Amino acid sequence: MMPTLRLLALGGGLLAPSFALPAAAPALQWPGGAPVHGSSAGGPEAPAPGPSAPGAPEAPPLAPSTPGPALAVGLRVLPLLDRSRAIRPAGGRTESRELLTYLRYPALGVPGRADLANAAPARSAGPFPLIVFAHGFAATPGLYARLLQSWVRAGYVVAAPLFPRTNANAPGGPDESDVVNQPNDVRFVISRLLAASSAGTGPLAGLIDPSRIAVAGQSDGGETALAVAYSRRFRDPRVGAAIILSGAEMAGVGGFSFPAGSAPLLAAQGTADTSNEPRFTYAFFNLARHPKYLLRLPGAGHLPPYIRQQPQLSIVERVTTAFLDGYLKRSPGALQRLLSLGSVPRVYALLSDP
Repeated sequence: MMPTLRLLALGGGLLAPSFALPAAAPALQWPGGAPVHGSSAGGPEAPAPGPSAPGAPEAPPLAPSTPGPALAVGLRVLPLLDRSRAIRPAGGRTESRELLTYLRYPALGVPGRADLANAAPARSAGPFPLIVFAHGFAATPGLYARLLQSWVRAGYVVAAPLFPRTNANAPGGPDESDVVNQPNDVRFVISRLLAASSAGTGPLAGLIDPSRIAVAGQSDGGETALAVAYSRRFRDPRVGAAIILSGAEMAGVGGFSFPAGSAPLLAAQGTADTSNEPRFTYAFFNLARHPKYLLRLPGAGHLPPYIRQQPQLSIVERVTTAFLDGYLKRSPGALQRLLSLGSVPRVYALLSDP
């Protein structure tokens, strides 16, 4: 029996009925051409513009993503050191691979936009699912603070490591050739955080539910997260969901496989993205098994929709949170919420194969 792909929210003035796609079909056709396999163009992240220009279509107010009391956002900075792997900074000596990790978590305190440094965790509401987020090339985790905070307020622990050779402030400048080492960085961060949570004492004790883990990332970070979730070389069976924002398949990871029971996938892609062309996202999306979802952002670029461009960022926040609630928390009604977010012409379209 063929799975049904439904175009739930139409963007760009396109009108399309529901249609069926054979499970073995090689490609999904979006208007404008068929996707092909490849990797992203890479390059540094473009600066983000401010709010949408006057005259841009406005999205209607979106309902809160999850019920329940609002949570404050605590922040701890963890210097995680992987002594099993070495790194040689440009012009420097060989040293252990350090992953400075920004850990945000539901905390006690007054809810707001600001992170509360080292705040007491809201343990009585936990343990919480874990999301490990991978930043893009020549970027830092701080760029994505608003999106990551939105997940914490919805009841998730979010860890964002600073990759030692591809971040914006890497000694000697960012080196994109190190991206292939990042899937193991993510796996290491997961292991260290689970160990800290399972300890009887400490600030992270009892904070994380080890059975509910997601990976997410943007651009080269999206490539990293995709490799951790689905590549033959780096797949981590602990991962139960993946969010890939303007990502692609990474070379050097032994290829990709989407066997039955693979982690549910949510991919997001701007149609005007010139750093990671839409065809690269469409390529891995077509290979993936259901459940899978594709959030298409007509006219959006590479980085802005995920850091401050409106209304796109608010849409990304709501769609990703509903996806996580459905597949990590198994919250009643979450998937229905995901499927009924509505239509905003020229702003977003959601393709669904649940």
